[in-house]
Amino acid sequence: MTITHPPQHAYPGMPFNLLPEGASLADATTFPLVKEESFEAIRMVIHQGQEISDHQVEGAITIYCLDGRIAFTASGETRDLHAGHWLFLPGNEPHSLRGIEDSSLLLTILFPNAGAER
Repeated sequence: MTITHPPQHAYPGMPFNLLPEGASLADATTFPLVKEESFEAIRMVIHQGQEISDHQVEGAITIYCLDGRIAFTASGETRDLHAGHWLFLPGNEPHSLRGIEDSSLLLTILFPNAGAER
């Protein structure tokens, strides 16, 4: 069985290799894994010193730090996320990120009311 390496999009049942990138992380980029009506998964790369300012999304999110280290701020608290750390945040919660080291993350977004008429 072939395991796909980024940046190709995933399809149902397709294995994806999200292992830490090590030294090649400095050249890595963010890319979407899959986007559906109710769910999105993104392999994010945050480089050392890079900041993503305060923002929010409608749906609940999870962040799993695959490699490196980031500072994640929400609800007035900054958390240090290292490789192997995971966190959950409810929808519409303002948050920001800063790369302490070159880092890769698995971001998932669960969209509320997917398929409901708006």
